[in-house]
Amino acid sequence: MQTQIKSVDVLVIGAGPSGTITAAILKKHGHNVCIIEKLSFPRFVIGESLLPRCMEAFEEAGLLECLEKKGYQQKFGAKFVAGDGDTEQIFDINFSEAHTEGKTWTWQVPRDDFDKTLADECEKKGIPVSYLTEVVGIEFNEDESSITTVKKQDGSFEKISAQFIVDGSGYGRVIPKLFSLDKPSEQPQRQALFTHYKDLNRETSGNNEPNRITIYIYDKMTWVWCIPFSNGYCSVGFVGSPDFFDRLKQESPEEKLKYLISTHKNLNARFGNCEMRLSPMTLKGWSSSTEKFYGKGYVLTGNVTEFLDPIFSSGVTLASVSAQGAALLVHKKLSGHAVDWENEYQRVCQKGVDVFRTYVESWYDQKLHTVFFSKNQNENMRKQISSVLAGYVWDDTNPFVSQHKKYIEKLSQFLTTRD
Repeated sequence: MQTQIKSVDVLVIGAGPSGTITAAILKKHGHNVCIIEKLSFPRFVIGESLLPRCMEAFEEAGLLECLEKKGYQQKFGAKFVAGDGDTEQIFDINFSEAHTEGKTWTWQVPRDDFDKTLADECEKKGIPVSYLTEVVGIEFNEDESSITTVKKQDGSFEKISAQFIVDGSGYGRVIPKLFSLDKPSEQPQRQALFTHYKDLNRETSGNNEPNRITIYIYDKMTWVWCIPFSNGYCSVGFVGSPDFFDRLKQESPEEKLKYLISTHKNLNARFGNCEMRLSPMTLKGWSSSTEKFYGKGYVLTGNVTEFLDPIFSSGVTLASVSAQGAALLVHKKLSGHAVDWENEYQRVCQKGVDVFRTYVESWYDQKLHTVFFSKNQNENMRKQISSVLAGYVWDDTNPFVSQHKKYIEKLSQFLTTRD
């Protein structure tokens, strides 16, 4: 079949939050944009608990109104629980008490519906979204323009000429894979086993707090997310080392998940007699990294840059903030102005990743457990940590951002001696 050719200002790869935010902002600034997506929507993906900082990106992209109409579960904070039943300790934070001025709430969302809503809104704004369209090759020209070859569902090929490419392909990592830009992640391999439960006992199990994510510590290296939705379901997932799941005697993912739920008093009271909406799924080896977040004729956003771990729900926030920044810089470039991608983009994105990385590592080595469950907390500490957990990881007035490694290390040591 004959190859078709079309021309755009910006080609966006990926129709998730990163891609749709990028495309919507560029469209708002008058650029001709198209989105290509390898999968069909709706499709399931994790990353269902957002952070307040990402709301600013949705707002700038003109995507807040369509999301507000969906009636998603509002999220006002996060709760961390150590122990089980009568022995539990709780660290509960509210975003409204955060040190940094900004948004004080966000949503908990089924991502299949959420992402489809964003993509549909982009189409309403006049941005073409091509599903079941796979990138098979990219050729960059000296002037940073490019020709991208894509394969359609019917087997035909199309060439897209673009002045610039934004890769928001998430786990697909299109440009890093095509040009061998991936580098090994420094994060240990971890695995998640998860499903959606019909949340029948939300009000009777003593856990009627749909407006926050709850994190249960199952053991020193394993934790559980519990994310209630407004549709009556709840996302539940165990995260631990692959060895933890391999040691379980149960054969199927469903049997393993049922067993794990049954061994935790609080979780069993809530979900032990509930049906699963989805067959349990396994995800592992998600941590990834890339040396450079930009190159001649392209910029990477979201999980294409680096994905750490789901523990602090940082994925969509880093994706949305990087998309917001990338879109504004691409607009700047296409408007004829010079862009310092290293200082204006790479270092900004890397700062947010580095702060979250410190918190992820401090979670798994239990330093944060010491901080969260200490009897000697003070109000300022709680406010400053609340800001980080709300996604405001670029606010240098917060010492838990500007000196993240030092503050967690020193505070953990101090509280260990005090407690």
